Amino acid sequence: MKKIRFTLFILAAAVACFAQQWEVGGSAGAAFLPGVPVTSSFGSATTGFQPGVAVEAFFGQNLYRHLSGEIRYGFMQSNLKLESGGQEATFSGLSHVLHYDVIYHTNRKGSRSQLFVAAGGGMKIFVGTGKQAAYQPLSQFGYFTQTHALKPMASVGAGVRYALSEKVFLRTEFRDYITMFPEQIIAPAPGAKFGKILHDFVPMVSISYEY
Repeated sequence: MKKIRFTLFILAAAVACFAQQWEVGGSAGAAFLPGVPVTSSFGSATTGFQPGVAVEAFFGQNLYRHLSGEIRYGFMQSNLKLESGGQEATFSGLSHVLHYDVIYHTNRKGSRSQLFVAAGGGMKIFVGTGKQAAYQPLSQFGYFTQTHALKPMASVGAGVRYALSEKVFLRTEFRDYITMFPEQIIAPAPGAKFGKILHDFVPMVSISYEY
C-alpha cells in the first residue's frame, strides 16, 4: 500500500511539472538614468549616464494562479557623462543586467489582459568603452575610466500583458534597476563627493511565447 501511495505521489508530481507553463520572450525599449549630484570645492555638478537603447531576453515559469518567476538578461547602451555650468563631458559606455524576478499577476482566465508587478534582484555590470585622454573636460569633478564594475542590483517593475493569441503575448512594462553608483567607472576627483544611489528607468515593449 505504501508503495502504491508513493507511486501515485510521484505521478502527481510529474503531472504537475508537465502542467506548468513556460514563457520565453524578448523586449526592446530605452534606459533613462537620472544623474547623481556632485559636490566639490570647485562648485556643483551632475554625473551619471545618458539615455540609451535597452534590449532584454527573458525565460519564465508560471507556477501558480497568481505567481510566476522570470530570469532576465539585458543589454543597455548608456554613455557616461559629467555636467556643470552648461558644459558636458561624455565617454562611451554600456551595461549588462542579469536578474531573477518574482511576478504577481491578476488571474488571466476570462480576460485577454493581465496586470502584473515584479520584484527581484541580481547584478549589473557597468563598462566604460571610450578612449581615455590626457585631458578631460570637468576633470575637477571626476574622471571617466576604461574599465568595468559589478554591482548588486534590485529590480522592481509593473506592466500589462495582453494576449494576441492563445500562445503569443504583448507586454508593455516599466522597470527600475537600482544599484550603488559605480565609482570605478566615473571616479570622483580628489575632494569631490558623488551621490550613492543610481536608478535606471527602463520602459519596454515585449513579445513572448507561452508553451
